[in-house]
Parts: sequence; structure tokens; C-alpha cells
Amino acid sequence: MQVDVIVLGAGAAGLFAAIEAGRRGRRVLVVDHARAAGEKIRISGGGRCNFTNMDIRPECFLSQNPRFALSALKRFTQWDFIARVDAADIAWHEKTLGQLFCDGSAKQIVAMLLDDLAAVGGQLWLETELGAVTRAEQGFRVDTSRGPVQAASVIVATGGKSIPKMGATGIGYRIAEGFGLPLVETRPALVPLTLADQVLEPLKALAGTAVDGRASAGRTGFDEAILFTHRGLSGPAILQISSYWREGDSIRLDLARGQDAAAGLRRLRQENGRVALRTALARHVPDRLARYLEEASGLQGNLADQNNAALDRLAALVHGFTLTPVGSEGYRTAEVTLGGVDTNALDARTMQAKDVPGLFFIGEVVDVTGWLGGYNFQWAWSSGWAAGQVA
Repeated sequence: MQVDVIVLGAGAAGLFAAIEAGRRGRRVLVVDHARAAGEKIRISGGGRCNFTNMDIRPECFLSQNPRFALSALKRFTQWDFIARVDAADIAWHEKTLGQLFCDGSAKQIVAMLLDDLAAVGGQLWLETELGAVTRAEQGFRVDTSRGPVQAASVIVATGGKSIPKMGATGIGYRIAEGFGLPLVETRPALVPLTLADQVLEPLKALAGTAVDGRASAGRTGFDEAILFTHRGLSGPAILQISSYWREGDSIRLDLARGQDAAAGLRRLRQENGRVALRTALARHVPDRLARYLEEASGLQGNLADQNNAALDRLAALVHGFTLTPVGSEGYRTAEVTLGGVDTNALDARTMQAKDVPGLFFIGEVVDVTGWLGGYNFQWAWSSGWAAGQVA
């Protein structure tokens, strides 16, 4: 079979790149081993797809070259994708921190993309295994379980290693290595963190407890919910900081963000010193957490029994609770993969490999990883759009 462009991967980036190439009159084929297209879109955002964010900035993306994503993000913006969603009559709403979700179902985004692909005459092969990708006399040869395909351009949009139950593999990295492109070491990102058994044991009673807090690693911090689990820590703030955390590093938790626990405890002591310390703490954090912090501080009794220094130490624990994770839940639950194809090997305007004309890498397979909250989908749309303009 002969086409102009073969896209490897029928996820967000791959479908969008195929649509853009098809709009230029290119004969496009999208190939994926999954049973359905856009499976990661379908499960995202609790089934409503957090399809972009109102506040797209370069600093919201991690990469060894933090400015690499800027060109694509500027040329196809969140507003451009919102216009596509509006044109498809998909109702949406903004939640916290600029996150945009479908009012209905994430399936609406998948349907929009498949309709657009069909409108430009693009073909879609599902449940099709990929084999070798090699140079051919006129472009490339891609071996598939349906037979070989000849194409002038190949767009690799195979994603990363996250959520293997959805069919994630490392095939995109192997293709890159086969053509001599360097890789940045990959690791799970936007993932819950785990604690050592001896650390976890006294925290087990907190499993299921959530606070509106701040999680920090080094100079980076995120203000969102923190959740204690049976294995360690989760919640949006933890998922965010997991992209910055490294083995051996500690993370610092403010368990009562926006409050002044020291001032609150002193004020209550002045008003009613007979209040139990645990009861006073429960005005700032959930009761189970107040119980744990009281025990961890070594303090006991009523507020009247505590001097200012003791209350300050307790408040410091509330606002600076420090833990050292031993690892993460891994790719099994990670939302994205950090690292990937080295951006130094790619043209930032086109996503084309600098030394392999006609070969493109887009989306999660590239060393560009966004924050939680629609940033990774916007990178998929923007990088897919960029490749689709020239492939």
C-alpha cells in the first residue's frame, strides 16, 4: 500500500496530525494496535476529558530544553483548539486552575477527531500490529500485520509507557533509536508516590484523609489537594510534584495551606486554654490528621499547657510536614511519561527529525511533559498540528 503520510498511533496527537495533513490534500493512514482510537482521551478527566487549559505557558512543561515546546504552542494555541471544540458543538466548562472539561463525555472529543479524519479522507487501521520502520527508495517502509506500507512521511505518535493496560509500549523510543535519535531517560510522571513500610505504618490510620495543601520539592511547589493512601501519597498536588521529585529527595507538605496555625493556636489558647490540643488542631486539619500530628509532636494536654515555643513547633509540623518517598506507583498508574525523544534531535517548528527528513515525533513520545490539568493534551494538539503542516 502506498500513502503520503502514515501516522503511528491513534491517540490525541496522532489523530490531530493526520487531520492536519489530510487537510493539505495528503493521503493519510493512521495505524494503531488498539481496538479503538483515542482510548486515553476517553478515560481522561473522569470520562469528561480535560482537553486543554486556559493558562498555557512554557514553564508548565518539563523538558531538557524547556523552550522547545514554545513554537508549537504559540502557533496552535489553546484558543485554536477551543474553537475546534466550539465548531463541533461540544459544550464545555472551566473548573479550577483554568482546566477545561466537556460538559458531556470525553467520547465527544474522540468522535470529533474521527469525524474530522473521515472528512479529509484519512484511513484508520485499528488492531494492527506495527513491525519494522525502515528507509525505502521513496521515503519509508512500515511493516504491519496487514502488510507493508510505503509512505513519504512517518509521524510517530505512539505515546509513552504510562498506563500499560491501555496498550502503552515503548515502540516509539525503539523507532527513534533505530534511526539514531538520542533519548532522554524516561520515568513515570504525574504519579502517586510510595513510602517505606516503617514510615507508612504510623500513617496508615490517615489513609483516605485529604487536605487542601501544598506539596513542594526543592523550589517547586503546587497548591492543590493532598491525599494520604495505603501506599503513600496521592492527590493533584502530589501528582504534580512527582514530575520534579527524584529518588532520595524529600517532599515538604503544608497541610493547612493559607492558614496560620501558630497564630490560630495562640489565639484559641487566649480565648479558652482548656481546649484539648487535638481539638484545637482539628480547626486547621482533619481530625485523624490532628490526632497523628499531636502524637508526632510529642505534646499532650490542653492549649494552656503549651508555651509559645511548643505551639510554634507544632505549627511548623503542620506547615512543613516532611517525608521522603521511596518510589512511585510506576507506569501502571502514571498519567504520562517524563523524558523521551531528545528535542535536540528535532526541529521545534515541524517536529521533524533534523537528520532524517520525513520522520516526525509528536506528543508524549517526545521529551516534553506538561503539568496536570490539560497541558499534555494541548501539547498533543500543538505538536500534532505542527507536524501536520509539513508531513
